[in-house]
Amino acid sequence: MMNPPSDPTGTLPAYHVLFYCMGNICRSPTAHGVFEARVRQAGMAAQVRVDSAGTHGYHVGAPPDARSQAHALRRGYDLSGQRARQLTAGDFERFDLVLAMDWDNLALGEQLCPPEHRRKLRRFAEFFQRFEHTVVPDPYTGGPAGFELVLDLVEDGSEGLLRHVRQQLQPGG
Repeated sequence: MMNPPSDPTGTLPAYHVLFYCMGNICRSPTAHGVFEARVRQAGMAAQVRVDSAGTHGYHVGAPPDARSQAHALRRGYDLSGQRARQLTAGDFERFDLVLAMDWDNLALGEQLCPPEHRRKLRRFAEFFQRFEHTVVPDPYTGGPAGFELVLDLVEDGSEGLLRHVRQQLQPGG
């Protein structure tokens, strides 16, 4: 798990977002890196913590897929410091919003999520602004176009998600 951004005031971030997919090496680390960059650009790094995980433990401890890293880096996002980890039931307690990349992983998250935290579990695609996709498709077995599509969708969804997080951080949000 990534450490929260440093905060000289000693206060913890006010809102925690977790992205998850199957293996935590393609889609969720891309979303993690892009959204974290958007949060920094918005001057909200001290308030928002971002992380990612996978429903399966296939790649625990591994860096994001080299193709995900290469495509992200071409757009200015460095994913190299991330390491895969598995989604846990405790994540639903620690995070304010837990975002699945597709329907299958949403179903797996629903099985793991304690009932009292079910409201935190959503699909990342709900935040898309321009795209009509209902999921972020897995690019793992495809070619370069799949990784570019993931970035397009994640950049789009990050805009809607940032707007949502800003609303949540408002008094009474």
